[in-house]
Amino acid sequence: MARTDTLPTPSEAEAEILQIVWERQPVSVRAVHEEILHTRDVGYTTVLKQMQRMLDKGLVNRIPGQGKSFDYTAARPASETRTTLLDRLVRTVFGNSTNDLVMHALGRNDVSDDEIAQIKSFIAELEAEKGEAEDAADDKPDHR
Repeated sequence: MARTDTLPTPSEAEAEILQIVWERQPVSVRAVHEEILHTRDVGYTTVLKQMQRMLDKGLVNRIPGQGKSFDYTAARPASETRTTLLDRLVRTVFGNSTNDLVMHALGRNDVSDDEIAQIKSFIAELEAEKGEAEDAADDKPDHR
């Protein structure tokens, strides 16, 4: 697996833009700007400048769009970028403790019963996969 800490890491504003790009790519600056306007007031040129910086950092790619405009696509899949951001968060905020991160997230008052059920289901799947892997390892012949 590639080291995620050597890949460009998006800022909070860049991550917001990337979320839109992942959902709608290829996407124009205008479309990103219109989407952001649903949550906060920001100028078109601010979004344009941010996306140009993201292009320079290697977070997005630019391709010809309609007329003289360009469209943007994400340079990396969402899962890869999220892993990079999560690794950084766990390392810098939670002292490399995934347990502390999870406990903190689950201790918040806004975790719904549905989310808790989904988390329990995910943990059950992980335990089942781990059990299958251990069973497979136990079934291997010992060649000593």
